[in-house]
Amino acid sequence: MEYDIRGGDSYPVLEVALQPGEEVVAESGAMCWMDQHVQCKTAARGGVLASMKRKLLTGESLFQNTYSVEREPGMVGLVAGAPGTIVPYDHQGDELYLEKGAYLASGPGVKIDAKFDGLKGLFNEGLFVMKTSGTGPLFFSGYGDVRMVEVDGTYKVDNGYAVAWDTSLSYKLTKAKKIRSFLFGDQLILEFRGQGRLWVQSRSAQALANFFHPYRPVQNNN
Repeated sequence: MEYDIRGGDSYPVLEVALQPGEEVVAESGAMCWMDQHVQCKTAARGGVLASMKRKLLTGESLFQNTYSVEREPGMVGLVAGAPGTIVPYDHQGDELYLEKGAYLASGPGVKIDAKFDGLKGLFNEGLFVMKTSGTGPLFFSGYGDVRMVEVDGTYKVDNGYAVAWDTSLSYKLTKAKKIRSFLFGDQLILEFRGQGRLWVQSRSAQALANFFHPYRPVQNNN
């Protein structure tokens, strides 16, 4: 499968060139354009129960789209919901954790599952994660710039900025020891331990929502 990521890191488009017999799977609503030779099939990939698990735990689409061509080569363009970097990753029988909402597309040989870390996840959306495995290309995205960090020991990330990480890294939720955290209870930290790769993003959708919150329209009951 050949692909090209166009548009830079701010507003990229993943263009996948399909040959007869090739397929690419993508989140529902990710397709921005495709030519006349591309066909789309929508299904609950992995079965209804697996799809419902992904939907309930991570908020991903219940149904996913599979794009393919029959006789002539075709092109399909895919985009993420948030503006930011699209990261290509080549699965070679390994596993990777993705923050919910980070998954964009993959080859048919990549398995997507949801992981739940118990009730503690109710206080941190980052603990409802997706686990990808198998063989083939995977594409995930972040909000803003995405950078890869080689963790060797301990690494802490503010909640909402972690995008993906190797399964060799253990992680837990902690509270930042700051006055702001004590007063408002909004400084949550993901602490990673071990050796492995960690992808982090430069923007947080929750931080943006908090910035606009004081400016929201408020109905005056008087």
